[in-house]
Amino acid sequence: MKKIIQSTPGPQGGKSRLGAWFSMVGKDLRVNKSIYALAIPGIIYYIVFHYFPMYGVTIAFKEYSQKFGIMGSPWVGLVNFRDFFGGIFAWRVIRNTLLINFYELLYVFPLPILLAILLNELRNQTYKRVVQTITYLPHFISSVVICGMIVDFVSPNGFITQFVNMLTGNNYVNLLLQEEFFRTIYVSSDIWQGIGWSSIIYLAAITGIDMELYEAASIDGAKKMRQLWHITLPGIAPTIVTMFILQVGKMMTLGADKIILLYNPVIYETADVISSHVYRKGLIDNNPSYSAAVGLFNSVINCVLVFSANHVSRKVSGSSLY
Repeated sequence: MKKIIQSTPGPQGGKSRLGAWFSMVGKDLRVNKSIYALAIPGIIYYIVFHYFPMYGVTIAFKEYSQKFGIMGSPWVGLVNFRDFFGGIFAWRVIRNTLLINFYELLYVFPLPILLAILLNELRNQTYKRVVQTITYLPHFISSVVICGMIVDFVSPNGFITQFVNMLTGNNYVNLLLQEEFFRTIYVSSDIWQGIGWSSIIYLAAITGIDMELYEAASIDGAKKMRQLWHITLPGIAPTIVTMFILQVGKMMTLGADKIILLYNPVIYETADVISSHVYRKGLIDNNPSYSAAVGLFNSVINCVLVFSANHVSRKVSGSSLY
């Protein structure tokens, strides 16, 4: 069939290929109709809540007014983008967003992998379950509660403030009033809150490795570190690569909720990020067009990062998302 389609000359060949493709799709739909039916709610969700609202991106190129609506607001082109990049805060928020995400990639990303490997080596199941429960619990605590606890810990009487004062010999009143400590506090709290939950996917990947490989390696005299390096890590490498690509794709994204709950004007120099800047400009200063422009810029950069990380990963390791 493929040879016949390819050998058909001119427009007829194109029509034949298109007809063959539709025939193949129709057959696949008939054979797997129950599976496609299960996908319908998800497809509808993405169309209604993700694709349909994308027309609102046009306000990034308009002087949006609630009186005239999205379609009736006057077109201003790239004015909002020029206002952002020409402003005094553009470099600050981009720098802070990239730095915090870089520290997340450097510290928060690898620690769940290490925890999963260590948990997998535990033979005492009771102790293993206790450790898993303790590390999982912070994930289920609300960010508002987490931030409230952090504020108490770094207050003048908080144990973290007192510990830092004891180590440094300084007399800090509140660590959240010191701009040099914000990134450390933010990243450390992310490690505490997410290390256990994030390790689940790596534990699942480790359990999928054939145990006969370990037995064969043990017979050949390979110790634990050799088994870890030559069996465990290669076995979970596709999972690590996938999670790494997704993490790189969020290098320009940082949730505003936790930042807003922890920062204050005194430490904007190191704490203000793109999402918090968009929040202040869009909701507090009532400038949705400016916020939409910054958000669109952020999304485009993230998209480029995902494609770039995926391409590099495919070239270097042979593993990729697609």
